This record gives sequence, C-alpha cells and structure tokens, in this order.
Amino acid sequence: MRTLSPRRRSLVLAICCMSLLLVSLDTTVLNVALPSMRQELHASVAGMQWTIDAYTLVLASLLMLAGSTGDRIGRRKVFSTGLIVFTAGSVLCSLAPSLEWLIAFRMVQAVGGSMLNPVAMSIITNTFTEPKERARAIGVWGGVVGISMAAGPLIGGLLVDSVGWRSIFWINLPVGLAALVLTLRHIPESRAGHPRRPDPVGQLLVVALLGSVTYGIIEAPSAGWGSPTVLGCAALAVAALVGLLAYEPRRPEPLIDPRFFRSAPFSGATVIAVSAFAALSGFLFLNTLYLQEVRGLDALDAGLYMLPMAAPAFLCAPLSGRLVGAVGPRLPLVIAGVAMGASGLLFAAFAAEGSDPLMFAGYVLFGLGFGMVNAPITNTAVSGMPRAQAGVAAAVASTSRQTGGTLGVAVIGAVLAAGLSQGGGFIAAARPAWWIITVCGVLVLATGLATTGHWARQTATRTAGALSEVLSPK
Repeated sequence: MRTLSPRRRSLVLAICCMSLLLVSLDTTVLNVALPSMRQELHASVAGMQWTIDAYTLVLASLLMLAGSTGDRIGRRKVFSTGLIVFTAGSVLCSLAPSLEWLIAFRMVQAVGGSMLNPVAMSIITNTFTEPKERARAIGVWGGVVGISMAAGPLIGGLLVDSVGWRSIFWINLPVGLAALVLTLRHIPESRAGHPRRPDPVGQLLVVALLGSVTYGIIEAPSAGWGSPTVLGCAALAVAALVGLLAYEPRRPEPLIDPRFFRSAPFSGATVIAVSAFAALSGFLFLNTLYLQEVRGLDALDAGLYMLPMAAPAFLCAPLSGRLVGAVGPRLPLVIAGVAMGASGLLFAAFAAEGSDPLMFAGYVLFGLGFGMVNAPITNTAVSGMPRAQAGVAAAVASTSRQTGGTLGVAVIGAVLAAGLSQGGGFIAAARPAWWIITVCGVLVLATGLATTGHWARQTATRTAGALSEVLSPK
C-alpha cells in the first residue's frame, strides 16, 4: 500500500472503525433485545444462546480464511464484499419468521462480518506503519467497541420498546451502505507480496472443532452431559483438534501457522482475547436476562442500567491505546485483569445483584477492565509480524475474540440453564457463572504479566525474524 497523506490515513481509519461499529453494535444491541425475541419466538435459554452463538461461531470459523483471502486477492475487494453480505444479512434477520430462520440469517450476517474486522485491521496495519502511530490508531479502533457498548443498549432499548426487536437490524443498513460507498472511493487496494495459498482441510477442521464444542456445551443441559449427542460432539472436537495439530505443521503455508505461537506475546494475546471476550459475552448475557426477566425492567431501562459499564469502556479504550504506545501492553493488561476479576468477584461472592451500589460498582469495574484490554490484544497480535501476513495475524486475534465470545455464551448459558433446572432462583443459579467470569479476569492478569516481560519480547523478536526469513524471496 502506498504512503497516504495524514488526512487520507484518518479517513481510512474512520471507514475501518465504521465496519467494527457494525459488528460490535450488532452484538450489544441484540443482547438487550433477547427477552423480547424470546417471548415472540417462544425460545428457550438454549434458543437465545444460538441467536448469539450461531453468529459468533461462523464468524470465528471464517476469520482466518477471510484474512488470508484479503491478503491474496485484495483487501478492499474482500472488505467491500463483507459490507454487502453483512448488510443484506441484517435485512434478512429483520424479516425472520421464526427462531430457526433468524439463526440461519444470523449466520449469513456472520459470513459478511468475517470479511470486515481482520481485513480492516490489516488495512490499518499497512496504513499506519510507525509503531506509536499504529498503537494510537488501534486505540481509536478499540474505542469503537466502547462506543458500541455505550450506544448499543440505549439504541437497542429505544428501538425494542418503540418499534420492536426487528428494528435493531435496520440500523445496519445506512451504516453499511455509507461504509461501502466510502470504501470504494477512499481505500486503495492492497495485497500481500507473498499471500498464503488456500487451506480447505485446515478450514474444515477449524469449523468442526469450534462447531462441535459449541453445540455440545449449549445442548448439554437439556440432552445430558452423558448423552450420545454430547459425547459425539466431544469425540468430534478431539478428532478435529488432533487433526489440526498433525496436519497444519506439515503444510508450507498453513491456515493456522504454528510458528506465530512461538512468540510469547502473540500466544498470550490469544489467551487473553479468549478470556476477556468470554467474560464480556457472559457478563452481557447474564445481566440482560437478570435486568429484564428478574427485575422486570423494559429494554430501554435495562440499557440505562448498564451505562455504568459502557461509559468506562468507552473512555478507557483510547487511553489504553495511548498507554500501549507509550509504555507497552503490561500496565493496561494488569489494570484489565484486576478490574474484570474484581467485578466478577463482587457478583460471585457478594451477590452484587441484590444491591444497586454493589451492582453499579461491578459494572464500573468491568467496563474499566474491558476498556483497557482490547488495544493490547490487537497491538500485540500484529506488532512484530511481517506486514505481508498482517491479515492472518489480525485474523487470529479476531478469531480468539469471537471464540471467547462463543464459549462465554455457551458455557455461562449452560451453567445458568443447569442451575435454573434445579429449581433455584436466578441469583443462585448464576453464582457459578460469575465465578467463571472471575477466573477469566485472573487469567487476563496472569497471562498479561507472564507474556509482557523481557523474555517474552525476545521470543517475539526471534519469531518475527524467522517468519521474515521464510517469507523473503530466495
């Protein structure tokens, strides 16, 4: 990609942020609409899990394919296609006549969404080549997630209460079309100098692994953990994982390059992404159901209640990007892990739902922690990697986020459903789920400390050098 003027670079960043807003706003708006959708479509807790996880599962499965495809055939081309498919999928979701059709159309959305975030991050990485400038750009990018957390519950609540849950998908239409027009006019085409070849076997193994794990976890409370369905999913997951570990290292250009994980910061970013986004998706899922189905709030009031979480996330995301650029990722990750873990602990050990001051304190802490965690994940994932593989590296980070989101809803929803099936109240049934969120925060803290020191930076330097040698022309 040729060097662009500062104004053009800012415009490219804005367009990429619009795509992130589409994907992230869709998730936060949907969470507020879950109770209304559940009532109209006569869905169970598992049905509500699938409206979220069908999207995140397909997204996680296709992100690496989309990232490598953008590197190979052109990032602007793939990005534009993603905008078209995502916007069309949103329109279809608004017309869904049943839960099954809604889940199918959410999967169409996800196919388009998979072409947006990793490709957009690759565009940003190739546009902002100076490390500090790139860290600030990624901080702005992360701030968009905070905007979606702040605006999503309010917009969703207002639309659900005034028009109905179907209207939450309409907002994607003007944003998607505007982003498409701006992309075609202002983002130059770019490709990797040495793009990866397709890896269909690896892609199928990834889909089999993620799909079997998610399906087994969601269906286990109703089918039973020892049922043939769940045991079959477990066997398929193990077989897919073994297949990936055996097959991918033998390919000269694998879908998932094991060499990336020789970098301790890159591996740490993957673990942190899974943990943080599992905590986020579980947090939103639990609170949405609690506020509307237990406290009896309408969608808009539930959105207002969650502002103490959304506001710190919005404010801290750009601050985190600046901190990463100035002092590195360790401090933001420590703050994130401590704050998210403390938030989960308030609900798990002190039943914060029963006290508004404690509940709002938990919201503020979680928003602070999540606002701090996103920029270090992204920056660490793409920093030090050859620019030719920026799409793949960013896609691994995005896949880790979506995998975490998928597992968070699946695991925490399953734990909640199991507790409710035993006849307990919501707060008691949710207690084990809050402990899981607490553990996720501790994992963010411990992994952040372990993978941001001098030794970890040395592994990143060695990995980048080895990858550059492999990719350099002979």
